Amino acid sequence: MSSQLTGTPALLKASLRFDGRSFAPWIAIVTALSASSVLVYPWIFPTESERAALALTVGSNPALSIIFGRANDLLTVDGFNAWRSLALGGFLAGLAAVFSVTRSTRAQEDSGQAELLASGVMGRGTRLMSGVLLALLGTLVLGLVSGVVTGLCGGSWEASMLLGATFTATGWLFTGVAAVAAQLASEAHTANSVAVSVLGVLYLARGILEALEAPKWTAWVNPLGWISQTRPADTNTWWPLLPAVALTVVLVSCAFFFQFRRDFGQGVISPRPGPAYGRLRGAWALALRLNGATAFTWAVAFLVLGTVFGYLSTSVTDLIGSNPAVQALLAAGAVGPAELTKSFIRTILSLVGIIAAVAGVQIMLKVRSEEMVDRLEPLLAAPLGRSRYYAANVVPALVLPALLTLLAGAMVAAIASGADTGVSFGDAFLQAALTVPAVWTAAAVSVFVVGVRPKVSIAAWIGVVLSFGLTLLGPSFRLPDWALGISPFWHVPAVGSDFPDLGGLGWVTAVTAVFVLAGFAGFRRRDLAR
Repeated sequence: MSSQLTGTPALLKASLRFDGRSFAPWIAIVTALSASSVLVYPWIFPTESERAALALTVGSNPALSIIFGRANDLLTVDGFNAWRSLALGGFLAGLAAVFSVTRSTRAQEDSGQAELLASGVMGRGTRLMSGVLLALLGTLVLGLVSGVVTGLCGGSWEASMLLGATFTATGWLFTGVAAVAAQLASEAHTANSVAVSVLGVLYLARGILEALEAPKWTAWVNPLGWISQTRPADTNTWWPLLPAVALTVVLVSCAFFFQFRRDFGQGVISPRPGPAYGRLRGAWALALRLNGATAFTWAVAFLVLGTVFGYLSTSVTDLIGSNPAVQALLAAGAVGPAELTKSFIRTILSLVGIIAAVAGVQIMLKVRSEEMVDRLEPLLAAPLGRSRYYAANVVPALVLPALLTLLAGAMVAAIASGADTGVSFGDAFLQAALTVPAVWTAAAVSVFVVGVRPKVSIAAWIGVVLSFGLTLLGPSFRLPDWALGISPFWHVPAVGSDFPDLGGLGWVTAVTAVFVLAGFAGFRRRDLAR
């Protein structure tokens, strides 16, 4: 076995030098997420009554449990930080680990770098071991930095360090998942999709089970549920991290098992051979071929999401029935079950729209990846204009997220209207339709970035990230309206109000048009692969 890992220290040293910096943005984001909670909470919620009002707001909207997990204690600084950061920070740490492992393993084989490395004194498992160690060290530093900075900002040291340890444990888990995916898939893009899909499914499953207040044993079915059992700032239980470490060891061992048995440059699951003669004609057919399988996968996922969220909407009042403060509001007639259900549907459809925008960003980044591997230049050498090629990709990047939002919205509307919730199918589906312009704006940022400044392609995610942060985190920080208004989803009116304001959607649509037109103009004028 030692000969299979020859050269690992040297390659790891080089990887730390050239790729270690890729963890810096993730460390900064997760640390800011945790430390800002500790710094801002006493300022925004200085009194017990304001903290109780926050607990009431969170308790009356199960959609927040899906995103952030169950709130165990919102009356203390550390309890608020644990609720706001544990699940979301772990998700970001998992993404960092996935991208790092895939970049160090499968992506090197795709680009030919692995073949150059293999020509030296290096064992067959050296690249995988180096990639795994890089991700393990990177997420360890992420957890340590976030824990120490949060403690220095005023958080309890035990709760802060345990919270940082949950980020590290989640990153380690998905280091193992990504290592296995890199052996199964035959391309880096597929490996990333598989690993991120596993992360997304487990994240949503954890949130849904916690929103439903499922039996305690269900938390142990999901590895991310193990992490939530640590309960920082509440019980401060460390031992649930041990199963996560054990599973990491098992997954990495499986990855090495596959690594030693697959062909170099190939995955365990080999792709189907293409046809002997190409049958595609035109840029539109090519775009459909490249994105068709991804679109089908997204459609199935949103069908499931719409079904799950629809059933959640039918039991909103039951889910919050154990909250004495909400019961008092219901008894006083301040709100009714129908209003609570509509509020839940509006929040959950905003989340659906943000996730749908991810599909559009993926399509546009596929344009960039095709350009970088020199597949675009031969196409444009034929009688194919740049604008026509770009349009063949931009249209699916906007249409697919819209269709996904409407698909999930139709499922939510059908299920909610079929139960005794007081919400009609028309109102719920109209709420989904009104969310579509905001989805377009979040996705249109990627059209602008790929067309104008593709060197910073990571900026294509700004629309999704800002929408998520401002729409779902902004209200808990009581940000002013001008700041919340940066998110296009803030302008989506609530259906059922007497005079819904549609003016905001007009501005959102205008911003989308500016992004799209600027993207086309930039793509026509810039150099390829620049």
